[in-house]
Amino acid sequence: MTTTELDFTTSVFDQEHITLAGTREGIVRGGRDLFDRLPRAFEGINQTAVIGWGPQGSAQAQNLRDSLGGRLRVVVGLRDGSSSFAAARDAGFTEADGTLGEMFEVIAASDMVLLLISDAAQAALYERIFAALRPGATLGLSHGFLLGHLDRQGATFPAGIDVIAVCPKGMGASVRALYVQGARTNGAGINASFAVEQDVSGRAVERALGWSVGLGAPYTFRTTLRSEYVSDLTGERAILLGGVHGIVESLYRRFRDQGLSETDAYRHSVDCVTGPISRTVSKDGLLGLYRRLDAGQRETFGRAYAAAYPVGLELTHEIYDEVSSGNEIRSVILAGRRLDRFPMGRIDQADMWRAGEVARQDRDDEALPLDPFTAGIFCGVMMAQIDTFIEQGHPYSEIANESVIEATDSLNPYMHARGVAYMVDNCSTTARLGSRKWAPRFDYLLTQTAYPAADHDPGSLDTTLVKAFEEHPIHEVLRICAQMRPSVDIFVQ
Repeated sequence: MTTTELDFTTSVFDQEHITLAGTREGIVRGGRDLFDRLPRAFEGINQTAVIGWGPQGSAQAQNLRDSLGGRLRVVVGLRDGSSSFAAARDAGFTEADGTLGEMFEVIAASDMVLLLISDAAQAALYERIFAALRPGATLGLSHGFLLGHLDRQGATFPAGIDVIAVCPKGMGASVRALYVQGARTNGAGINASFAVEQDVSGRAVERALGWSVGLGAPYTFRTTLRSEYVSDLTGERAILLGGVHGIVESLYRRFRDQGLSETDAYRHSVDCVTGPISRTVSKDGLLGLYRRLDAGQRETFGRAYAAAYPVGLELTHEIYDEVSSGNEIRSVILAGRRLDRFPMGRIDQADMWRAGEVARQDRDDEALPLDPFTAGIFCGVMMAQIDTFIEQGHPYSEIANESVIEATDSLNPYMHARGVAYMVDNCSTTARLGSRKWAPRFDYLLTQTAYPAADHDPGSLDTTLVKAFEEHPIHEVLRICAQMRPSVDIFVQ
């Protein structure tokens, strides 16, 4: 993306500019003090529909309703007969006051429609949804999957509507939890990207920014819808979900083979990644994590990093190619058609996850080990994703959020509290499918390629990779992004 594509104009919010690795990006900082500006941002919008009550739909509907405080009508639309009607009613949306209804009726009655049903449902229903939209309406997405599907079909969005996206960089549970937990802290929430695919009204940027601010995003950065869906799908199949799942599964077995007890193996693999590694990277960046290690630990880190980085790079490039070519989108749609017959099962039934249930019962977070080998493996795969995105021209805000911030500030805390099944299975169906598909690939290649090299053939490792890590521009990017990080850490009971 060019610098021009990253810039935008707003008369409602205060745009700032940051320079990340030599690229100038426009951003908007959020905050509850900006909620009074939301009616101006949504000028011309009388009713906003949130379609769907999945993790994102339920979180976004409640956040927007609370932020707007009755100054704009927020209505939830669900499929006729959906079991989610009861949950929406429990959250305060009702048919009696007109804030809950059948999805196509709600779409037809709304000026702005936030389409937050599953990706597979969007692919199946988009023609009916487009037909139901009012002329001049604004269609909002929180993922660019539908654009990728339309490309494959040779179809386009209707010409007479605005098409925008606001994409929170975290699971729906985090979007709601940080908003609630940050009620007394201005600017607490989940970062978001925004994109404008079509601007018929001339108000698309303001509406997208208003949507993001209303969700509680601490800061909002610009991307394109295509860049968003490629990076998002790749990231959730790599370090955010599939990669971290494969990493900890393989590390747990490694530590067990070395003689550690089930609990200690869990501490050195899963707890280490989701505890001290994630907490340190969240506050001090990847370089801050490295600097916490002593000389001997850095040698171990470097050996693990040099073994894991090539594996991560190979797999992330493969995932990126599958996503950008449309193959992964097709795979998700085909899998969705099989789910009624072959539903997704739980993914926490292996020995490691049962050991985790025991380990979490008496865990002392302050005493968890920062294992340098685990840190090297995790950072090697994470940096491989970062370098893949840099090579493909993604903006640095997107790279930092999709590769690091979303993992450490949203997803990993849920994994730390409840295990990988909760983290993965409270994300979208698309993310859940991707994690199940790609985690075994990371597990296999680390076990078969990276660990043998680190243990038995360290002379084959490229030692220049660690020097490149120390000097990488992502460290300064993360330092700048950390200055915009809210003071509230997500808390998962």
